[in-house]
Amino acid sequence: MALLPIRTYPDPVLAQKCRPIDQVDQDIRRLAEEMAETMYDAPGVGLAAPQVGRPIRLIVVDTAEGEQRGNPMMLVNPEILEAEGELVFNEGCLSVPDYTADVHRAARVKVQARDLDGKPVHIEAEGLLSVCLQHEIDHLDGRLFIDRISQLKRSMYRKRRLKQLRREGS
Repeated sequence: MALLPIRTYPDPVLAQKCRPIDQVDQDIRRLAEEMAETMYDAPGVGLAAPQVGRPIRLIVVDTAEGEQRGNPMMLVNPEILEAEGELVFNEGCLSVPDYTADVHRAARVKVQARDLDGKPVHIEAEGLLSVCLQHEIDHLDGRLFIDRISQLKRSMYRKRRLKQLRREGS
C-alpha cells in the first residue's frame, strides 16, 4: 500500500460536492486501504476521499485510542439520517494545516452507509465519533470545518495560509 498525498486548503477539490459510488470494486477497496494507511500516518482520526484528490463519497474513520486503533470504519456513501443535541468541539483537519477552532456540532448522529462489501451499515454515534462522522461527511459535501466558524476567523486563517503558500512557493 502507498501513502497518499493529502490535499490542503485552498485546493479546489476540497470545495467540490462528491459524487456517490455506484459500485464498490477493487479500486475503491484499495483506495479505502490507502486512505486508512495515510490517516494513521498523518496521524488523524478520519479522512475523506476528496482530501486525497478523489471527489467520491468514501470516508475512513478510527476514533479508538491506543491499542484499540487499527480497525477503521470504511464507509461508502455515508449520510446523516438524524442529528440531535449540540456540543462544541475543538477541531483540526489534515487539510487545514496549523489551525484548530471550536465548532458547533450535533452531539449525537445516526448515520447510514455501506461497507466495502456493499452491505448496509447503521451507526449511532456521540462524542468524538459523532464529531468525526459529521466532519468527514462535510468533506463529501465540499465543506471544511473552517466553513463553520465566524467569517472573521476564517478570513484571518485564509490570509495567513495564502501568505504561507506564497513563502513556500518562492
